[in-house]
Amino acid sequence: MAGINKVILVGHLGKDPEVRHLESGASVANFTLATNDYYKDKSGTRIERTEWHNITAWRGLAEVAEKYLKKGHQIYVEGKIRTRQYQDKDNQTRYITEIVADEITMLGGRPHADGQQSQNQQPVEAQTFRQEPEIDQLPF
Repeated sequence: MAGINKVILVGHLGKDPEVRHLESGASVANFTLATNDYYKDKSGTRIERTEWHNITAWRGLAEVAEKYLKKGHQIYVEGKIRTRQYQDKDNQTRYITEIVADEITMLGGRPHADGQQSQNQQPVEAQTFRQEPEIDQLPF
C-alpha cells in the first residue's frame, strides 16, 4: 500500500504572498500561515500557542494567491508536506519544511481593499481553488 501525505490547515496569512514568475512561465507563491492552539497550564491559565507554516502554491494557485490573498485573511489549505534542502550563502546545508498547496479555500466574508472585513458584512460563500495535476502526476 502506498503512503499518504496529506495536510489540512485553517489559519490566517502572516503576510501577503510573495509571487515569482519563473523563466519556464510557471508562477510560484510563498506565504506563511498561522494556526493557533489553546490549552490550560497547571494553574488553569489559558495559553495560546501559534504555529507558523510555510506554504508554497504553484501555477494557477499562485496566481489566485497573488490576486486574492492578503495578510490576515483566513484560508483553508490542503496539500502535502515537503522538506527540501539548499545551500546557504556560507555553503551550509539548510532544510526547510513547507506545505505544497493542492487546494486553497478563502473563508469568511469578502474583505475591504485594505484587507479588513466589515463588521456588518454578511459572509459570502467560500470559494475553493484547486491545483490541476501535472501530466506526469496522473496515476495512469
